[in-house]
Amino acid sequence: MTQPWRGLGGLAFAAAAFFILAFSAGGAATSLLVLGPIATFALPAVAVVALWWKDWPGTRLRTPWTGVVNTVLVVVAGVALAIAGQAIAERPDLRAVFLAAPGPGVPTTFPATMALAGAVFTAMPQLYFVCERYPLDRLGRVRAGVAALLVSWAVGAGAYFLFVNVSDVPAAVRAADGLHDPGGPVALRDFGAALIVVGMWQAVLFIALRGWPVSLITTRWVRLAAGNVLVAGLGAATYMVLHDLAGLAPDVITPICGCVISAALIVELLFEGWPATLLSPGPRRLVTLGLTAALAIALDLGLTAYANGVHWTRATADDWVTTASLSFAGAGIILHVGIGLRWPFTRTEPTVPDPT
Repeated sequence: MTQPWRGLGGLAFAAAAFFILAFSAGGAATSLLVLGPIATFALPAVAVVALWWKDWPGTRLRTPWTGVVNTVLVVVAGVALAIAGQAIAERPDLRAVFLAAPGPGVPTTFPATMALAGAVFTAMPQLYFVCERYPLDRLGRVRAGVAALLVSWAVGAGAYFLFVNVSDVPAAVRAADGLHDPGGPVALRDFGAALIVVGMWQAVLFIALRGWPVSLITTRWVRLAAGNVLVAGLGAATYMVLHDLAGLAPDVITPICGCVISAALIVELLFEGWPATLLSPGPRRLVTLGLTAALAIALDLGLTAYANGVHWTRATADDWVTTASLSFAGAGIILHVGIGLRWPFTRTEPTVPDPT
């Protein structure tokens, strides 16, 4: 099957995964509180299996069992990592991981753990795409993936403890959740929003544009340094423009950037860049950016229209759009392309932008 039919078929599978994650725990509001943190903490594990391990250990089996085994693996990993994240960010209590309303005196994982989960996941594509897997790729496929997961947790948790403060969280909520305050200079929601802006530039530069213009640099260490500086610099500058100059609140910034990331995944992973791949490199990049922007706007409008019709208590419509576009949609797309190997639409390996 060729494009666009392969992409449309994959879109149906990704949409099915999205609806399971977004609604299966008793509706949008409950699913956000329970499955939102688990799905977000699972994203680094999804990346390890799909990117670093190239679908191992499922490759020992035939499709569709390849995807089934690896999906079960990342679900288990997501739960385990959510438990670990809760222990780092607040007072640990297993009831909070699996229940939307665990009861008085029990900490809640949403939104308390989401900034930490975002920090860990932001480190993962930085290692794989921007840093080109160097030097972890010298360890071999399996050990490199394990090392990448450990490094992403070390970087994410380190950034969390270095930069975050929770002074913007009401004192009663901090006490009830046993929320740890690292005492850093950045408010919790500002930290999470800035990470998503950085993630947006990771997706635009290294997925939508496949590493351009950094890929034009031939010397490896210069290319790696330039890529890291470019992503971090554009992320910081964009957040300053949106937050400080335009006056947008973090809750406004995060859903917009989340939809851009999801749109880039749809355009480049599901549809493999079609129809822009029919053009020469310059026009192809322009068309890819245009399609990504148009799709991001459509996603934001559609998801926001739905979310505004839901009654929210501990979360907001913007919280749901952010998590739905990043964790629910992103997980569905990567599960189909990178772990399910596009079954049943093709048996070939997925096309994932390679940083090298």
